[in-house]
Amino acid sequence: MADVREGQAWQALEKQSLLVRAELAKGYALRRWFSEDPGRFERMHLRLGELLFDPSKQLVTPEVSRLLNALAEERGLAPAMAAMVKGEPINLTEGRAVLHTALRDLSGGPRRVGGQDVMPDVRAVLAQMREFVTALRSGAWRGATDLPIRDVVNLGIGGSDLGPAMATAALQPYWQAGLRVHYVSNVDGAHLHGTLADLQPETTLFIVASKTFTTQETLANAHSARAWLVGALGQGAVARHFAALSTNAKAVSDFGIDLRQMFAFWDWVGGRYSLWSAIGLSVACAIGMDAFEDLLRGAHEADRHALEAPIAANIPAQMALIGAWNRNFLGLQSLAVLPYDQSLHRLPAYLQQADMESNGKTTTQSGDRTQWPTGPIVFGEPGTNGQHAFYQLLHQGSDVVPADFILVAHSAWATALNHPIGDHHELLLANGLAQTEALLRGKTADEVAHELQQAGIVGDAAKALVPHKIFTGDRPTTTLLMGRLTPHALGRLIAIYEHKIFFQGILWNICSFDQWGVELGKQLAKAIGPELRGETSGDHDASTAGLIAEVRRRRNA
Repeated sequence: MADVREGQAWQALEKQSLLVRAELAKGYALRRWFSEDPGRFERMHLRLGELLFDPSKQLVTPEVSRLLNALAEERGLAPAMAAMVKGEPINLTEGRAVLHTALRDLSGGPRRVGGQDVMPDVRAVLAQMREFVTALRSGAWRGATDLPIRDVVNLGIGGSDLGPAMATAALQPYWQAGLRVHYVSNVDGAHLHGTLADLQPETTLFIVASKTFTTQETLANAHSARAWLVGALGQGAVARHFAALSTNAKAVSDFGIDLRQMFAFWDWVGGRYSLWSAIGLSVACAIGMDAFEDLLRGAHEADRHALEAPIAANIPAQMALIGAWNRNFLGLQSLAVLPYDQSLHRLPAYLQQADMESNGKTTTQSGDRTQWPTGPIVFGEPGTNGQHAFYQLLHQGSDVVPADFILVAHSAWATALNHPIGDHHELLLANGLAQTEALLRGKTADEVAHELQQAGIVGDAAKALVPHKIFTGDRPTTTLLMGRLTPHALGRLIAIYEHKIFFQGILWNICSFDQWGVELGKQLAKAIGPELRGETSGDHDASTAGLIAEVRRRRNA
């Protein structure tokens, strides 16, 4: 069905959205729903291992939930998941399979692409990673001056940076003492030079993460890093201080990297889904190969769940359906991702790429223009920082912003250090839970007036304050509660979001696995670079031409 709006479930949901909007117009609908249905939380929450998923604070009635499940059947979520896992070429515009799920399947069974079992190659790379990581972490791997490596610098961008950087930060309590991992992605030289300022060439290893070994930003950083190293240790040091995550053996060898330090991955691994491949080498260096494989096992648990659980009990499917309900039927354009754990401070940026690069599309799988909204605007910050930044808008802004709150019951740092850090974690959890309740409940004019009276503020002063202190409530949230932030738990969480994004792409009839939207700017940048150096001239709009001229004038002044 090319037009997703023609389905019976979609049309029934459009009618239901009118009823829900009428409920919201009365004010404080979520309060009423919880009061009228004491079993709402018990009925709506789901579990996967020790992960609890609670969507009961979303603007979903039982009838809406029933119709969303019917929409999942109508749009074929389950068959789409099966097709992906089977290695079918579901990336239609590039004719590729999408099989990142194979990277985290350690069961020993076959996984095929085009009839060929890819698992022997996957296992071979994992074994190669294990050998390298073990040598590095034990000190057996030595630099050119026979000193052990103390700093690993990952040079990548997009999926070759965001995923590993997020996971490494999230799992810092698992790092090996004396070994640091850094990430450089921006072609702005300040990023690389700021990182190198605190490092010593003799004890630094660079990992160049580029499948084709042609990524402009990554190669610019890699050549500058090599110049820094060669300037201190000589050309012969490159082989002991560089590794590559790539499939371009000639380019890697020409750069000076020993091909024994080249780790392969495949064209059925999309960039933003590549954390689980050799792209995760920097993560494995930080936490060890055993912990890295536990990360893979957690993701595989979510893969099995997404494939096997019925829609009504399927966490990523329910996340996708509720997100579509908010986006397409309630007209809510954004999604805030709010992890209440500082270790997850890079998760919002990671999910921003995963979601917006996957589903920021307006072309259907058959090539037509979509006539319905697709991917939301994703943003976020860790709690409690966000509370002092943008939560004002979440509570009282004119736009309603659905939010995912991610809570962790036990502090990973307290566990790692064998003692709690004061009452910090309880205060953090209290804030997270309070925010979801506040967004649900709001505060009525009568409640505000009563509070002011209790505080001794009455008369005209109270009357003037009341409108400013009203909270309308009915701001939808989902809570995901983990027990501990372990490698397994992190893998499970990330994979759940991956499948949620994929399921939404199916609901919207778009291809979630290409990213043509990033190409045009790259093409134009290649042309503008020589113009900034005065080597060529181009045909541009008046604004771009004027800015190029102004940049040249200032750089030559």
